[in-house]
Amino acid sequence: QLQLVQSGGGLVQPGGSLRLSCAASGFTLDYYAIGWFRQAPGKEREGVSCISNSGGTTNYADSVKGRFTGSRDNAKNTVYLQMNSLKPEDTAIYYCAAVRRFTNYYCSGYQEHYDYWGQGTQVTVSS
Repeated sequence: QLQLVQSGGGLVQPGGSLRLSCAASGFTLDYYAIGWFRQAPGKEREGVSCISNSGGTTNYADSVKGRFTGSRDNAKNTVYLQMNSLKPEDTAIYYCAAVRRFTNYYCSGYQEHYDYWGQGTQVTVSS
């Protein structure tokens, strides 16, 4: 069974940092592009970041550019989202998603392009 298992959410003060992890179970992530999405209360889910299967291409929403960094360790079958300088408006449930693509530059911010989803993890930024 193909699964993405997320970890790393929690409560943090404004200006703090968190690192989210997204680990694959039942398949290897080598040929999968990964997207990160978030959904705040009362809002639609939005794209945050994506990373290509090689890690060579990353894209970020304007709202997180310069603060969030995506990375991956294919040997550990895990993708990460490092979130720094967190703001209260970053509070949301964060999801990772995967789609199989052999092109090593593919990276999409559209959730409909993804086939497998993690269970979501809550990030709360509050003093």
